[in-house]
Amino acid sequence: MTALTLAGDVLVIAGALVFATAALGLLRFPDAYTRISAVGTAGGLGIVLVITGAFLHRPSVPAAVMVVLAVLLQLTTSAVGSMAIARSALLVRTPLSRLRFSELHDESGAEAEPDGGEPPLEALRLEETIADPGEHSERTG
Repeated sequence: MTALTLAGDVLVIAGALVFATAALGLLRFPDAYTRISAVGTAGGLGIVLVITGAFLHRPSVPAAVMVVLAVLLQLTTSAVGSMAIARSALLVRTPLSRLRFSELHDESGAEAEPDGGEPPLEALRLEETIADPGEHSERTG
């Protein structure tokens, strides 16, 4: 067993452990948004570790090119896919889990003033963030 093969084995096992922690996150995290975050992050890192570990078992120039392309495509699509899934969860109004700790409330339970005069998170509404397409066309047209 060479040093490259040993390093490859370690990277493949590390990637498998990252995937296992993502699976644990799917079971343990309370809502869709934190689950999406766990899977998106772990998926990107885990596949990079597994692909790099597999490359170290049989290193060659064509394999290196394929590894670089696979890693770049995985990191790009993982981020875009996670954002698309999170956005769709937001648009169908998937509820957030109740926070156990909130920086917007002091110890007495009263709502504290947020910095910069911004409204608290509960005051933000989805309707205010989505622009009406007809409204935009009337102003520009």
